[in-house]
Amino acid sequence: MAVSPTLNQAMSCDLSYCREDWQRGYNSLYEEFDYWIDQIEGIIPPELEGTLFRNGPSLLDVKGQPIHHPVDVVGLVSAIAFTDGKAHFRNRYVRTAGYEAEQQAGKIVYRGVFGTQKPGGWLANAFDLRIKNIANTNVIYWGGKLLALWEAAEPYQLDPHTLETIRLDDLGGILQPSPAFSAHPWVDPACVVDGSPRLVNFAIKPGLSTTITRYELDEAGKLVDRSCHDVPGFAFIHDFAITPHYCVFFQNPVRFNPLPYLLGWRSAAECIQFQPDQKTRIVVIPRFGKGSAQMIELQAGFVFHHANAFEQSDSLVVDSVCYADLPSVQPDADFRQTDFSQLAPGQLWRTEINLKTETAQRRLLEARCCEFPTRHPARVGQPYRYLYLAAAHAPTGNGPHQAIIKVDVESNDRQIWSAATKGYVGEPVFIPRQQSLLEGAEDDGWVVTLVFDASHDRSDVVILDARNLNQGPIARLHLKHHIPYGLHGSFTSQCFLP
Repeated sequence: MAVSPTLNQAMSCDLSYCREDWQRGYNSLYEEFDYWIDQIEGIIPPELEGTLFRNGPSLLDVKGQPIHHPVDVVGLVSAIAFTDGKAHFRNRYVRTAGYEAEQQAGKIVYRGVFGTQKPGGWLANAFDLRIKNIANTNVIYWGGKLLALWEAAEPYQLDPHTLETIRLDDLGGILQPSPAFSAHPWVDPACVVDGSPRLVNFAIKPGLSTTITRYELDEAGKLVDRSCHDVPGFAFIHDFAITPHYCVFFQNPVRFNPLPYLLGWRSAAECIQFQPDQKTRIVVIPRFGKGSAQMIELQAGFVFHHANAFEQSDSLVVDSVCYADLPSVQPDADFRQTDFSQLAPGQLWRTEINLKTETAQRRLLEARCCEFPTRHPARVGQPYRYLYLAAAHAPTGNGPHQAIIKVDVESNDRQIWSAATKGYVGEPVFIPRQQSLLEGAEDDGWVVTLVFDASHDRSDVVILDARNLNQGPIARLHLKHHIPYGLHGSFTSQCFLP
């Protein structure tokens, strides 16, 4: 494997990272910006045309009062618009009702799902079950709308040109009376019903039993199919996978004790415990017709994100980032003091599900600590070859994401680009060249990611040639500031400029 000078330098260190450097990527960003990016190393490909939208928690305090966990933080949406070899940056906070209320009050007024409590101890928090829609997990452009997503409530609609918040959006009444809409929709590039693209998403209503609602929207954003399925037990499901005929959910083996949450002692996430002695339940829901869900057991593990899935004879194949367990969220813990060496890494696993025998087995595809998988959008739900993931620099153990890795699931070859020792990468996004699949080149395109550069306390937009990560960036766009570590985003071929 070819390595860059930066990578060689990192190999001489005991660790590829400094925790104090990594911590600074969680400093709050208070400003909103709008400018053409003029500090560029390399050349932006002139064929790269469109807008990359990113979302994530960025205001990690409210008027100096710290948020306990970044997942409790309101979303900051960023847009990088590419046109004619140039790039424009802008960012805006999503003006949710909770954001406006807390900014006006100058203090935390909502409990957070992942540990943030209102000032005043348990008495101030007991039986306060209001949910603050933080709209911080993903952002997509679909049906002529830009939507900031959080899985427990309705999306917020934004202006794609300015990123200004327009309104809370129930998608034309689709989300009534249940307002949830997952932050992990998939785009089926060619639905088997009519050959047109569809947005496929779901909602979870947990309880003693859990209701999974499946939504399918056409290119205009209109509902074309919906179904509801009940599964036994409490379900903590963040993502799912699709194939041409199925939706696949991994019901992680966890237990939820609501009493400490109701009494104001703990947040909801602090009441969830992983159950290693129980099985993961795979829930397979047909996308068409009135078929019931199949439930198939698999050895215990915890999955946040799936990479892809496809059909193979009587089986389904699902590739996922799986953890050996889910570390509990503690009330007195400081996420900035994370000891990576004590945490099980996320690894890429392939699960093969036999629908006839209702059995499943899995095997390891990539042992390196990794997350945030992406692939060519035309291969969603289809057999595929190339996968790109954010990864740790070291080949074993756990660590912050400092590298992008390309996995060839057919040949088992690997390519890697590392930003160590001073760089920390976010979710990669694969952007295909036009007509790339028509020419038979699944990896013909670019991988774009945001990288926090601790040596300059700023973030860079890094563009990699998806065919050859080893050669390093073909362009590095230096922003004027940092962007706190984000979650997810998406690319549209439409170029949105102010």
